[in-house]
Amino acid sequence: MGEGGIGRGDLMRWLGAVGLGAAGPECSVEWLSGDVSPRRYYRVRSGDDSAIVAFYPPELRPVGRRFQRTSELLAAAGVRVPAIRRFDEDAGLMMLEDLGTETLFDWRGRPWDALSPSLEAALAAARRVARIDVGALAELLPPLDAVGLERELGVTWDVFLVPQGLTGDETLRRRLRARLEVLCAELEAEGLVPCHRDFMARNLVPVPATGEIAVLDHQDLRLGPRSYDVASLFNDSLFPPERVVRELAGDEIWRSAGYHRAVVQRTLKIVGTFVSFARRGEPRYLPMVPMSLARCLESLAALPDDGGLASDLRRTW
Repeated sequence: MGEGGIGRGDLMRWLGAVGLGAAGPECSVEWLSGDVSPRRYYRVRSGDDSAIVAFYPPELRPVGRRFQRTSELLAAAGVRVPAIRRFDEDAGLMMLEDLGTETLFDWRGRPWDALSPSLEAALAAARRVARIDVGALAELLPPLDAVGLERELGVTWDVFLVPQGLTGDETLRRRLRARLEVLCAELEAEGLVPCHRDFMARNLVPVPATGEIAVLDHQDLRLGPRSYDVASLFNDSLFPPERVVRELAGDEIWRSAGYHRAVVQRTLKIVGTFVSFARRGEPRYLPMVPMSLARCLESLAALPDDGGLASDLRRTW
C-alpha cells in the first residue's frame, strides 16, 4: 500500500468505522504516488463513492491541522479546494473529496489556446488567494521573506550549481551570489501578500463541470512576494510562451520587475527541489531542469539592473 504508509488492514478498519460504503470486499484502495514526502495518499472506491485518503505520520500531524485551517481560509476567499470529509488527527487520516485523476500538468500536451481558459481560472484563484486577510495567516507559518527566499536558493547552490560547475570562476560566483541576495531583498521590499507558495500545475486540478480550478497541497499558505504565485503558475512545470502570459496576466505584470524577480527566484528554487528529489530516488522531474534554467536567464535578462549577468551565465550554463 505504499512504502511508509498505513497498512491495508488498518486503513480498511478506519474506513469501515467512518462509513465509506461497507469497506468490504468491493472496496478498492489505490496507492497514489507523490513527491518525496512522508505523507501517503490513497484513492478509495466503494460502490459509487470515491474519496482520497491522506495519511499523516505522527511527526506530520500538525501539517494536517494546518491543511484543515488553510482549507477554511481558501474556501472563504472563494478558492476551490477539495472538501475535507473527515479528519481523524489521532489516526493521522484525512478523507478528502476526490476531484479526479488529472491535474493541469497532465494537460500539458494540449495546445496553449486550449489551456488558456484553465490558466485564466488559475490566475483568478491566485488573485483571490492574495486577498486573504493578512491577520488570518499570523498563526500559520513564517513569511517567505528575503531570508526564506535566500535559504531556498542555498539548496540549489549546494546541490546543483556548485556540483555542476555552473557558478563559473570566482568573479562570476561573487556576482551571482550578490545579485541573488539583492534580488531576494527586493522581493521582500515590494511587499508581502498571502500566497499559496507552490502554485504550479501539479497542484491545480481542472473541474470541467464548472470551469473552476481546484487548488491542492495548500498547507504552506503564508505571506510571500507579491508576484510569487503568478510566477509559479507560468514558470513551474508548465512553461507557456510569452504571448500567452501577456494575454492572461497583462503587459503590466509581464513588464514588472517584481514578476521577473519572482521568476528568477522560483525557477532556481525548483531546480534545487527537482535535483533533491532525484537524490532521494525520484528523478522524474529532472527533464524540467533545462527549461527552468532557461526561464531564469530570460527573466534575469529582463531586469533593468542585470549588468550582463544573464549573458555571462548563459555562456557558462
